[in-house]
Amino acid sequence: MTAPSRRVLSAACETLAAADPALARAYDELGIPDWRVGEPCYAALCRLISYQQLSTTAAGRIWERTQAMFGEVTPEAVLAVDPEDIRACGMSRPKVRHMISIAEAMTTGRLDLERVCTSDLDIARKELVSVKGIGPWTAELFLLYSVGATDAFPVGDVGLMEAHKLLLEVETRMEIKEFTAHAECWRPYRGVAAHLLWGWINDRRAKAAQPSPQA
Repeated sequence: MTAPSRRVLSAACETLAAADPALARAYDELGIPDWRVGEPCYAALCRLISYQQLSTTAAGRIWERTQAMFGEVTPEAVLAVDPEDIRACGMSRPKVRHMISIAEAMTTGRLDLERVCTSDLDIARKELVSVKGIGPWTAELFLLYSVGATDAFPVGDVGLMEAHKLLLEVETRMEIKEFTAHAECWRPYRGVAAHLLWGWINDRRAKAAQPSPQA
């Protein structure tokens, strides 16, 4: 997968900056955000699942152990092993069941990631979430990272809501419904808005973590 071009991202950021003062500030301070890129494959879906509801550090260790066990995480490899072997890597039982469910859907052709990558965004969403184990959040992140969909949008992502609150310099962040409704003004670039917000807040955190220069 390749990220949207710099030209596309630049035009999208200009449009978003005109639509939302929070995004205007993010764009002014950050510039064009780096686009997170992943391969459109089974392993990418499993990695997203492994990171759900865990810290990045803990999830990263679990995913490293899972990759080490398989070498290459494929539907066929997952279906060939005892689920308890995957559990031993640190995956919860529900996550292992989700990995198996997605593997079964891919081996039977019910889920075709090549088709997902070339489908209209709404059709691609429907195909992904029709599989047990792929919820809306996972589907949207796959569409963002592995498909490069500029309007994919992970509804309810706390990091996005927190970044938007900080950029506006208000005390309380929007509730999910309010934030989702607000994000409608970012169409057809909600995915670019997400990258702007993630990029800005990650940059802010990185700067805050830097040691102060010695006097």
